[in-house]
Amino acid sequence: QVQLVESGGGLVQSGGSLRLSCADSGRTFSTYVMAWFRHSPGKERTFVAYIRGTDGSIDYADSVKGRFTISRDNAKNTVYLQMNSLKPEDTAVYYCAARSDVGALSRWYNDYHYWGQGTQVTVTS
Repeated sequence: QVQLVESGGGLVQSGGSLRLSCADSGRTFSTYVMAWFRHSPGKERTFVAYIRGTDGSIDYADSVKGRFTISRDNAKNTVYLQMNSLKPEDTAVYYCAARSDVGALSRWYNDYHYWGQGTQVTVTS
């Protein structure tokens, strides 16, 4: 069973940095595709980044490319999201998600089966 717990959110000024972590208590972490999504009030949950467990394939949303970095430590069952040069529009609840590595890699939130509880990121101007 996959259980995801995020941490690392908080309040930061524009231009600042935060690192989110997501720990998985399951035993098959290395086989999963791990992703980060975010949800702002009045908007749909949107893709931020994913990383594949087997070959480390990575993809980013255009809005965060060059500013955010996703990484994973399979030995620690943890995925990270390093967020630099934060902007007020990055304010959202950030969710960690996981799916089995079957089929094509996906940015669609409905393709992810396991979710964390979310962590709030607030960027002030």
